[in-house]
Amino acid sequence: MINLSLIKPGEVVKLLCTRLRQERLSQQMTQAEVAARAGIGVGTLSNLEAGRSVAFDSVVRVAMVLGRLNELEQLFMPQLDSLDDILRYEQGAQRQRVKRKSDNA
Repeated sequence: MINLSLIKPGEVVKLLCTRLRQERLSQQMTQAEVAARAGIGVGTLSNLEAGRSVAFDSVVRVAMVLGRLNELEQLFMPQLDSLDDILRYEQGAQRQRVKRKSDNA
């Protein structure tokens, strides 16, 4: 397993796009098949596999088709290792936007 914290964002994108393509090929699916099942264009899937910008919705759709939605579900899960972490997380979810102070204050 590669330590992703040690590489640049562009390299992370390239690595993940390569894995996406390999996963599609390992399931013996063409780009056209995945795109059709995901409800996106073949060009969008091609762009995704090439590391070009696509809507995040498209990434989610492709993950669903390839049966990899669980990995995405883990993407921004909070790391709650202690009771303090849980309390901080719950308080953060209740936080409201802070009002700006006026220049006259």
